Amino acid sequence: MTYAQATFIVNLYRKIGKSIRNLLLILFGFIMIFPFLWSAILATHDRTTMFSGGIDFSFGNNLIQNYGNLLEIMDFWTGMLNSFSIAAIGTAVSLLFCSMAGYALATFRFKGRNAIFGIMVASMMIPPVLTLIPYYMVISTLGLANTHLAVWLPFTINPFGIFLIRQYVVASVPKDLLESSKLDGANELRTYWSIVLPLLRPGLATLAIVQFVFLWNNFLQPLVVLNSPEKMVITQMLRGVQGVPNTPWGAVMLGTTISILPLIALYMAASKQMIAGLTSGAIK
Repeated sequence: MTYAQATFIVNLYRKIGKSIRNLLLILFGFIMIFPFLWSAILATHDRTTMFSGGIDFSFGNNLIQNYGNLLEIMDFWTGMLNSFSIAAIGTAVSLLFCSMAGYALATFRFKGRNAIFGIMVASMMIPPVLTLIPYYMVISTLGLANTHLAVWLPFTINPFGIFLIRQYVVASVPKDLLESSKLDGANELRTYWSIVLPLLRPGLATLAIVQFVFLWNNFLQPLVVLNSPEKMVITQMLRGVQGVPNTPWGAVMLGTTISILPLIALYMAASKQMIAGLTSGAIK
């Protein structure tokens, strides 16, 4: 076999492998996107065409009617506003607390630090359902029942968020930079706010996505503590209309599709911030 023949065979195998990889990526991407696409398609159909039998991948003609039905069966935009306010405030406060705790666990040396970190990591293994009754008892004792504060406040101190930021500080923030700031006379708060926090943008963007999605999709805790219709979140409202007779599933699917859009927009914005932060850090 000549060198040219061997090179041709190697290049052929590379092209075949690249083609297979691209086909798999397209397939997996379609599998991930299909539920959202299917939800958008069903949002344009009514109950009759939706359950008429067979699979129809074409868009229907009932979008306007479904939107009208959606506003009749629930106060949809109030639920969206409630969910957004809870998720936005909870995410902002969580980023502040988790970044401060993660920075402290990564840089400070104090007695019991490893024990605190170990207990915090171990708490991530506890199923959330087991904490539901203690959660309700604490909220009721503090007089926070039927308030939005009870939905986002207990989750601002997120063990996963603290763990993520702590690991990011250890891996990405040089110790020499922290020592230089101390030599320049900066205190710990100034070092955290002016030096460490800007370097944590990629990690904070990741945590923002995780925390916002969790608070937006949270259903169990709002179901336990929120009982006023004007204070319910969108997940409660969408679930509450699924048990009534002759459920307008087209309207439910339309509400579900609209409720997904803020998460997609946040992910697109935060993912760009993550890439920009990582790239700038690599250049520096």
